[in-house]
Amino acid sequence: MQPLQPMRVDWVATPPPGAYPQPQNRSQRLSYGGPPNYPVPPRWGFPLLAWRWPTAVASTVEQADSVDNVRRLGKTAQNSLWVVAFVALWAAGSEIWRYVLLVMSRFGALDANVVLTSDAMVVSSWTVMFVGWALSLVLVLVWIRRARNVAADLVSYGPSRSGVNALLLLLAPFVNLVVPGSVLAELEHAVARRPVGERPRPSKLLLWWWGFWVAAGLMFWITLLWRNLADSTQALANGVLLHVFQDLVLVGVAVTTALVVRRITTLLLPVDAASVRLMRVVEVKDAPEPPLRSVRASGSPR
Repeated sequence: MQPLQPMRVDWVATPPPGAYPQPQNRSQRLSYGGPPNYPVPPRWGFPLLAWRWPTAVASTVEQADSVDNVRRLGKTAQNSLWVVAFVALWAAGSEIWRYVLLVMSRFGALDANVVLTSDAMVVSSWTVMFVGWALSLVLVLVWIRRARNVAADLVSYGPSRSGVNALLLLLAPFVNLVVPGSVLAELEHAVARRPVGERPRPSKLLLWWWGFWVAAGLMFWITLLWRNLADSTQALANGVLLHVFQDLVLVGVAVTTALVVRRITTLLLPVDAASVRLMRVVEVKDAPEPPLRSVRASGSPR
């Protein structure tokens, strides 16, 4: 008699009846009957009006001295200042090339096309920079005026100088090296929501800007006097180096001005929810234990 062989059995696990909803037959599925129909217009949803900007409505005109206008004008002024900084670098490079050509001319004659190209780069860079500085100055002055008005409404006290007085002092020689710094220091003091009785303390960024501004003003007068008093070839060559240094100082003025405008505009704006660092709960102390469910529904995830 042969011994019995073990039987091979395959175990298959199936869910109990009613654990999952059974799919309906295709014959029992309802066909698509189109979008829902309402006997009357529903009371929920958006109003039956086309989208319009607030300024398009006659009764809602946006004020000129508003935070949004200051933000838009500040962004435009920053873009203009960054372009001016790039053009000032271009002007400094053109002056350096001119100085190199002056050194090379001591050992022989230069090509006429090279000299004409150098002169064209110097003249064009200075022309573009002059126009850019004029446009940037107007934008920054208008931005300062509107920012001062918005800051005065926020902190309920105005600046020590009026807009007309500050503008007239800005046109006075040597006085315009001090007044802009004090005006921006008062504006920074106001947008930081500091008390009126406290002495304005400029930030490090504003001090850097003030230093570049004073250096640019002094370099302007030094270069002007050097150009009128220089009579030798070496003095003219040194004047080219002065122009290089002046252009680099103007780069510093443009960059720091753009950063100051961005800083003050950011302090004026309300806190953006997207810029706030999100926090998560790591641990909860002295809290009651959460209730545990005694029965798990069929088909629910573990």
